[in-house]
Amino acid sequence: MIERGTEIVKVESGKSRQRDKFGAMNVFPKLFFSAAAVCAVLVSATDANARARATVATATPSRGGPTTSSSGHPTGRLIVQRAPNFGTDLSIRLLIDGKKVADIPPNQHYGGVLAAGRHVLTALALPNTQSRRPTTIGVTIKSRQVYIFTATWEGDRLVLRSSNFYMPTVRANVR
Repeated sequence: MIERGTEIVKVESGKSRQRDKFGAMNVFPKLFFSAAAVCAVLVSATDANARARATVATATPSRGGPTTSSSGHPTGRLIVQRAPNFGTDLSIRLLIDGKKVADIPPNQHYGGVLAAGRHVLTALALPNTQSRRPTTIGVTIKSRQVYIFTATWEGDRLVLRSSNFYMPTVRANVR
């Protein structure tokens, strides 16, 4: 079978291949579909990265966030969020430097501004029917930085894990 400028030939594998008028195999369809597949992967990866940046940008106040408090001290931002599977019947009591700052119910998070320097975060699941000990971690806040922690379970113990992903939820009432 001969077409205008091309011919169908049998190759060693037994499959028919199309050659152009110069005798070269026509690989354009393979290259085209390969390039399209690569572009699709790159576009989806770029879109995912853009969504992740937008999500973190949501957590960061405009213009880089507050850099100083009203008293003139440098500040950073703290977000404590719940893991999606934390428990619908539990809330998280959050204390910073021993002072209660929020009870975080399902689908909410704590967001606040802290003075730069060393702070102690304490979290406890409520109601505490099993008399679990609170989880305590230290964090050093640097000016203009955002610190995100996710409250999750490790076995039967509540832990605060450092995270670089912010899950948008409603802000819990700060006490």
